[in-house]
Amino acid sequence: MHPNRVSVVGSSGVGKSTFADRLAGILDVRHVELDAIHHLPGWEPMPRDEFRQRISDVIAAGGGWVIDGNYRSKVQDLIWDAADTVVFIDLPRRTYFPSLMSRTLRRVARAEELWNGNRERWRNLMDRRPEENILVWSWTTFGSIRARYLASMEDPRWAHLTFVHLTSRRQMEEWLARPVTTR
Repeated sequence: MHPNRVSVVGSSGVGKSTFADRLAGILDVRHVELDAIHHLPGWEPMPRDEFRQRISDVIAAGGGWVIDGNYRSKVQDLIWDAADTVVFIDLPRRTYFPSLMSRTLRRVARAEELWNGNRERWRNLMDRRPEENILVWSWTTFGSIRARYLASMEDPRWAHLTFVHLTSRRQMEEWLARPVTTR
């Protein structure tokens, strides 16, 4: 049996959304990007209850999906209770951080819209607070995110899930290239 309801998780900047979009295309299911739902205009976070309802609606709609993003304290339980597979992208900092820096600088320089009119700004890159600077956020949360997902893989609550732990870009590509029926 191949995965049909997949949660893609990992540190900010590891390539969750790109991987999830490709996987959704391979599986011919919906791709849901949690950041696109959670970040309202002006970077305002969607209220927790509304966020949970939106994700509940996605799940209740039936069919398959690939959902990428973390949001552990807000919606992970909803997603993982309904999922059959969790893909944990666990790249070393030295692998993903240069790409994150490049992506962030490109987005700022080009004023690329991310979600709901939001754009990354130069002033945020100068800010040392993790909640304002994606680079600082990714660097400082890396260890705790990694520890959380490694522990989740052993947690009996999630025994119904198939965990896929990918630790290199090569593993990511190889896993995507496998026939759907052997995942």
